[in-house]
Amino acid sequence: MTRDPEKTNSADAPAAVPAATHMAISPDSGADDLGLGRRVAEESGARFLNPDGSFNVRRHGRSFFQSLHLYHSLLTMSWPRLLGVVTASYLIANLLFAAGYLLCGPQALTGSTARGLGERLLESFFFSVQTLSTIGYGALSPNGLAANILVTAEAIVGLMIVAISTGIFFSRFARPRAKIIFSRDAVIAPYQGITAFEFRIANERKSQLTQVEATVVMSRLVMVDGKPSRGFHPLKLERRTIMFMPLHWVVVHPIDEESPLRGVTEEQFGDFDAEFLILLTAYDETFSQTVHARSSYKGAEVRWGAKFSNMYRPPEDGLVSVDLAKIHDTEPE
Repeated sequence: MTRDPEKTNSADAPAAVPAATHMAISPDSGADDLGLGRRVAEESGARFLNPDGSFNVRRHGRSFFQSLHLYHSLLTMSWPRLLGVVTASYLIANLLFAAGYLLCGPQALTGSTARGLGERLLESFFFSVQTLSTIGYGALSPNGLAANILVTAEAIVGLMIVAISTGIFFSRFARPRAKIIFSRDAVIAPYQGITAFEFRIANERKSQLTQVEATVVMSRLVMVDGKPSRGFHPLKLERRTIMFMPLHWVVVHPIDEESPLRGVTEEQFGDFDAEFLILLTAYDETFSQTVHARSSYKGAEVRWGAKFSNMYRPPEDGLVSVDLAKIHDTEPE
């Protein structure tokens, strides 16, 4: 079930924040490390996790060919870039075969009417396009052993290009991925007589997500033995799992006596270099597979003294509806 943002964020009056308390961590235990490593956590000046879910980590020490994973790259690159790669590969392949037909001599193509090198190259290029795509209009045909061998090789390459491109496009369409909208900012809002750290999410697709589970970890700088150290603190959520998410979900971490945010003021919060790391796991009924989504909020992306605006719209034909365009909207508490 989803939470009503008005109930989640409303209170009669903002409660006073308890006095600041010291946060004890054990930097040597590694129990609160998320896999980033202590050195990365303490020396990195950038956020660990980008809003789109990618990590700010660079890896060196491998050659270009050792680190090249063509299939993975084709699956993960953006659609415009993929279309550009496929188009460029197609044009380059045809140019190479066109150059091969030129090297076979002026008589390599029966029916040629080209005059001069430029016209022959253009004619050979379009003949290559027809051969590679198995169109074959019949105006031109290979002549001689060299030209026929080249046509045979191009036919094989054409089959491979079509098969690989089809497989890549199918894999990208069939790959299950969650499309979760995260609110642009998180808030520190009134919650049941205290305050809470909250952010809002919704499923952008029409697919049904079930067993949605949220994990939130706060990363912040603390002083240990007089030196700055970074600690990772899992945040206890008011509700970690919901069975269904047909509308939206306000994820709430109550700032109670057990919270690592207890007693922290807005001024202190700015000195912590805090980052809230979020992992969502859900079951997508369309693909019958588990999907994941990641994001994070830096300290500057957390609004104090605000609450999320109401997303619910008046019932339409007796059905509850929400306006996803308002998922980022906040208002003073």
